Amino acid sequence: MRSVSGLSVKQLARVRGRLVEFAGEMFESMARKDQRRWGEVYLRGLMLDGKRKSIEPMAGRLQDGDEQCLQQFVNQSPWDWTGVRERLAVRMVEEIEPAAWAIDDTGFPKFGRESVGVARQYCGALGKIGNCQIGVSINAVSDEASCPIDWRLFIPAEWDHDSERRARCRLPEGERHRPKWAQAIEMLDELAGWGLRPAVIVADAGYGEITEFRQALEQRQLPYVVQVKGVTSVLGVNAEPTLAAWKGRGRPPVARYDQKRSSLRELALAAGEGALSEIVWREGSRGQLRSRFLALRVRPANVKLRRAAANNATELPVRWMLTEWPPGAQEPTKYWLADLPADTPLPQLVALAKIRWRIEHDYRELKDALGLDHFEGRSYPGWHHHVTLVAVAHAFLTLERTRRPQTRAAA
Repeated sequence: MRSVSGLSVKQLARVRGRLVEFAGEMFESMARKDQRRWGEVYLRGLMLDGKRKSIEPMAGRLQDGDEQCLQQFVNQSPWDWTGVRERLAVRMVEEIEPAAWAIDDTGFPKFGRESVGVARQYCGALGKIGNCQIGVSINAVSDEASCPIDWRLFIPAEWDHDSERRARCRLPEGERHRPKWAQAIEMLDELAGWGLRPAVIVADAGYGEITEFRQALEQRQLPYVVQVKGVTSVLGVNAEPTLAAWKGRGRPPVARYDQKRSSLRELALAAGEGALSEIVWREGSRGQLRSRFLALRVRPANVKLRRAAANNATELPVRWMLTEWPPGAQEPTKYWLADLPADTPLPQLVALAKIRWRIEHDYRELKDALGLDHFEGRSYPGWHHHVTLVAVAHAFLTLERTRRPQTRAAA
């Protein structure tokens, strides 16, 4: 159905009726009829075959394209992207039936310094530090499909006190620098307000390594499987805090863990290759994907966690440690911490740890076919409008791919 860079004119014509219906549902929160109309036009521009998906070339490819009207719709029109995202999230969570929500971020390479949120920072799209914006997303994901259901634009600290650039980019006063993990938690709270709750949260080490992020998930009772580094500090599952005798002077002592701490890497090496189990987690394009894994129950025990446990007079919580040790490797190559029940089967842990492959796959479509990072506007509202519309276009194509064969044949 798709070419590398989008749909052909004939392909787009075949799905036009369903697209109009889907756009009507997604854009119902827009106050004006002309906004809904140009929203549907913009979606067709994103999906139509073409190398660049910025406004000028899209308008030129569409018979009813109007560059000035599309510019007005995306960059100046005051429609609220939140209402569109809520409808998109509710619909796609129902359709995809996600096994997890994946937290991720992606770079938008930029020239110059005037686009909102741009700075020299690490950009995954470039594979190095470069001039870019960074978008943080939450994605509903299964092995069959994924869809970004909420977004935040990362604001570097240098933007907090640059009033001229903020004004030019229409950056709201309340939008200030905060860590990406904190933006992810904000989105989870927003999605909860829409009545949505994930089965599991998955994330790479950029999020999983942050103690505050894991604690925020635990406070919200959101289970997770997040990647961490092998040096992550842990204690054995049987470790217990001990209380020193009080001498009657000064503050009474609190219970502390005096046992020697280990790392995930050290635990895995101590268990040895004989403790590994071979797991097949999915069928790939070249056959079954399999590797060797080990799962142990541990108590994460870095200084922040130990201090929190002592201050609250609680024990360090028990979590799953999962490690991958591929055949032929001298030691494990990947590590995860998981807040899942003690009776969770190893294949389920592995499947959730590996499920992020789907969003990495779909991000290629979001960028290469739908122009996620092609937006040339500079404003904060314009960026949010564009990424929201790209997500709607991607959701529509996802639904087209997953339509039942008999439905497709009857269309």
